[in-house]
Amino acid sequence: MNYLLSLLIGVLLGSIPTAYLLLRKKNIDVTKAGSGNVGAMNSYEVTNSKLIGLIVFLIDALKGLLSVWIAESLFGHKFEFMMIALIGAVLGHCYSFWINFKGGRGLATAAGGALLISIPVLGIWTALWLVAYLFRRHIHFANFTATLLTGLLSFTSGDILNKYASPSAADTMNFSILVSLMLLIILSKHIVPIKEYFTGLAKNKKGD
Repeated sequence: MNYLLSLLIGVLLGSIPTAYLLLRKKNIDVTKAGSGNVGAMNSYEVTNSKLIGLIVFLIDALKGLLSVWIAESLFGHKFEFMMIALIGAVLGHCYSFWINFKGGRGLATAAGGALLISIPVLGIWTALWLVAYLFRRHIHFANFTATLLTGLLSFTSGDILNKYASPSAADTMNFSILVSLMLLIILSKHIVPIKEYFTGLAKNKKGD
């Protein structure tokens, strides 16, 4: 039951459509503007306001952090409960039932929760992102690559990463499965932009 409650806590908090609510005050439907992504980057792009983009990012990150904190407060300092709450928050953010299951890409929400669960995993993702971005100079390529590689590392180096999680999972496989499940949700929201990226590369090569 506590596992289900942890998930529901995350989903309810994560599903709050921050960008949608903030931009509605400016008569902008962010689900139809720009890329249609209900997150910080699209909020910035359609409003041309760094402040709005930053506010959306921080609130979305707070959704992940609060989900983990509430699960910990209610059910104890246990990785499984805290991580399931974060998975729920990312799922709710990416597929919010308030706005017809549209949403953001989950990165800010995941990062907020990771601050309480595993800063090393967040640090590895960030390092991989920087390398990928410097390689291609494309945000979605960097997002996709860093998320995919971090998911793979959660299995190949799960024993080490789990050791430095706070708290650690009951066993390495629990750690690997739950972390990769969250990252899989994030990857699902990057399928379209990564396809568009590679399609653009192919067209450019034909044009050369």
